Amino acid sequence: MSDQQRFLTAFAQAVSTMALYKPGHPQLERAIDKSYNALRALQQLDPKPQFSFLGEEVVYGTTALREMRDWEWATRLSNAGVQRLEFEEGTTRDEYEAFLEEVVARLTLSFIDTSEARTTTPRRATIKFGAIGIRGESREEQLAFDAPVRTATIGYSLHDEAEAVKWMHREVGIRGELPLLEAEAVVRSLSVAMHGESEMMLPLLALKQFDQYTTTHCLNVSVLTMALAEYLGMGARDVRTFGVAGLLHDLGKVRIPMEILNKPGKLTDEERAEMQRHTVEGAKIIIASDRELDLAAAVAYEHHIMLNGGGYPSRHFSRDTHKASKLVHVCDVFDALRTNRPYRAAWETERVLGYLEERAGTEFEADVAMPFVRMMRDMEGRVTQAEFEKPEELGEQAISGAAAESMK
Repeated sequence: MSDQQRFLTAFAQAVSTMALYKPGHPQLERAIDKSYNALRALQQLDPKPQFSFLGEEVVYGTTALREMRDWEWATRLSNAGVQRLEFEEGTTRDEYEAFLEEVVARLTLSFIDTSEARTTTPRRATIKFGAIGIRGESREEQLAFDAPVRTATIGYSLHDEAEAVKWMHREVGIRGELPLLEAEAVVRSLSVAMHGESEMMLPLLALKQFDQYTTTHCLNVSVLTMALAEYLGMGARDVRTFGVAGLLHDLGKVRIPMEILNKPGKLTDEERAEMQRHTVEGAKIIIASDRELDLAAAVAYEHHIMLNGGGYPSRHFSRDTHKASKLVHVCDVFDALRTNRPYRAAWETERVLGYLEERAGTEFEADVAMPFVRMMRDMEGRVTQAEFEKPEELGEQAISGAAAESMK
């Protein structure tokens, strides 16, 4: 059993025991001591452990704890608004016990506001927990039990996520198999970054070097696809599933020669045919790696197919594409047109949105393209430019503005 799993198990046992016994009972004291000691042991390895509870899944930092998948307490905590949990160094036992009491209160619905309760409970300066800024939740609801502790607007970096994606692409190129765990971890990390405040943010990477094309584009399309899925009212599990599909939609480009991917001029007919082969190659890679990724494979294959039957790959008979493919198609084109490429300048955001509006109902599904346009206009000022650099290399100034990459 890992230290993370040992702590979470002891934590759940302490919460359960606290709901059964009155303060001071020996059984309760032993449960609290065991849980607190497990926390201290974990902090010997990681002084500031961070957990996220996303539906039935548990994320430690940015890593999914596979051994905790379907842990029943993840759903309980998430439903009670305890979706993020962070411990600072120096957490005392008294602070930890007060934190457990608040968790019990949330789970039993006895936290309904009373001024007396708030003044008698000591503030937990070293423990922070609350919601991950889910759309529609008020700022006041989040502040009731500590504001979210991570912001995506000041010096935010996607360095680790970008490095993970580059590593994934190298692994696919060398071994021909997709590291699924890393793909899922990147998407969970992006989800946390998007919900660092009371309102959803869009941390997008700017293309600085043309050889960063695939990495930047995949991360941006994943973020945009998750944002659109959430905007359309989809559940958390579907949002992240669509996010994985967005992250992997161009995976087949690892099999396209770099001289074609980064060619500064117009492609020849032969080169264009080679480029278009990435949809089929991506689907093959994904379906061969994990049968559970059949949705992502469908999106990799379909994301360049237009509503009117145009696009590629060509089909022997007309059929509808998957809903996820329609979302990724819109996000893919938006991110493409908003980036400088060697053969053309980037478009302004409003011009791109106008392009999507004009072609809604012909090239793009209207029920997808029009909500995307509304979302991007509603979120003006909440699109942030993330950086490739590590967090310690960034300045303290706020970074704003849209970032996107192109496709061919």
